[in-house]
Amino acid sequence: MSATAIPGEPPGGRRALAVWGTGVSVYFVAVIFRTSLGVAGLDAADRFHVNASALSTFSILQLLVYAGMQIPVGLLVDRLGTKKVLALGAVLFTAGQLGFAFSPTYGMALASRALLGCGDALTFISVLRLGSRWFPARRGPLVAQFAGLVGMAGNLVSTLVLARLLHGVGWTAAFAGSAAAGAVVLVLVLLFLKDHPEGREPEPLPHQGAAYVRRQIAASWREPGTRLGLWVHFTTQFPAMVFLLLWGLPFLVEAQGLSRAVAGELLTLVVLSNMVVGLVYGQIVARHHGARLPLALGTVGTTAALWAATLAYPGPHAPMWLLIVLCTVLGACGPASMIGFDFARPANPPERQGTASGITNMGGFVASMTTLLAVGVLLDATGDDWSLAFSVVFVLQAVGVSQILRLRRRAQRRERERLVASRVETVHVPA
Repeated sequence: MSATAIPGEPPGGRRALAVWGTGVSVYFVAVIFRTSLGVAGLDAADRFHVNASALSTFSILQLLVYAGMQIPVGLLVDRLGTKKVLALGAVLFTAGQLGFAFSPTYGMALASRALLGCGDALTFISVLRLGSRWFPARRGPLVAQFAGLVGMAGNLVSTLVLARLLHGVGWTAAFAGSAAAGAVVLVLVLLFLKDHPEGREPEPLPHQGAAYVRRQIAASWREPGTRLGLWVHFTTQFPAMVFLLLWGLPFLVEAQGLSRAVAGELLTLVVLSNMVVGLVYGQIVARHHGARLPLALGTVGTTAALWAATLAYPGPHAPMWLLIVLCTVLGACGPASMIGFDFARPANPPERQGTASGITNMGGFVASMTTLLAVGVLLDATGDDWSLAFSVVFVLQAVGVSQILRLRRRAQRRERERLVASRVETVHVPA
């Protein structure tokens, strides 16, 4: 028996791609809706007559809901399966996008973004679980990176298409029209998505109420790989997330003196870089697991260096070449954050994959939420001192790196022990 032919693994293939593609289309639309505020931040400030702190509350509330739901979503996916959870997510984020389109007041718009964040929270963990059910484990890193790539394609749509619609047909028509995509993917899920291949139904989990929930969470958290995955996700994801979700366009326009068109092109560069780097990182990690931490820490170090160079540049504005390099490097943050799941996945059995992924996925969104709030508060407190406001990035990176270095040896030792045990079991499986 070959080293990769593990008994009971799903075979993958065209059917798997079709089902997984249906699921990932929901995540694609969710990211379009999630990042739509990134190209509409200045318009939202004018529409609702709010300052920087109030504007950041839109994204903070959305991410607060998203991050707070990750463990419950993981438990839901483990209990109910992917189809039901994705269908519910599509209903909620479509309702949130429609509500945002027609909100006449700041309060109603906040409620709509919270509803959108709730639906968005149900998508990514479901897509990861779907991939683990339909593809062999050795394809896990590549499948996860492809999911992230599709999500960034959604970001690209919001940057290029929604931004033009917003300034062409207006606020209500742009957001309400985009909500139609949510209805389309809901129909696709209901008609075509299946939780697992035929004949590969997982063992039913007995419902044990709160005791079951506590055991799932506690068992996942006890694994060093789960905690390492969380801190890798925390440290790598948030610089690009904050830039794309809200503060990138105002920073480039107000602090760097660029036009909206040029700033939009730089945001597009972040997305394109993310898609290219995601393919590269996925191939590297799938073939060389030892490259996971060097890739993650290298991305963090390079991002910090470029941010420092941009914010400390002695002239009134950073040169265009430096902004281009910064945006290119920010594109690597998303793929680097996906490496966190490559620590959590092998540390947990299949029945805990959703819960462990939910814990991991909290990391980057908690960091993003914290940074969004801190930047808004510092901008208001300092009279729009962008260099001081964005310096919070370095604080969170330092916290994250310290935790990664603290956990890395325990997680790697535990992973080696599991690998040795699985090889012994494979040797004893009859041919």
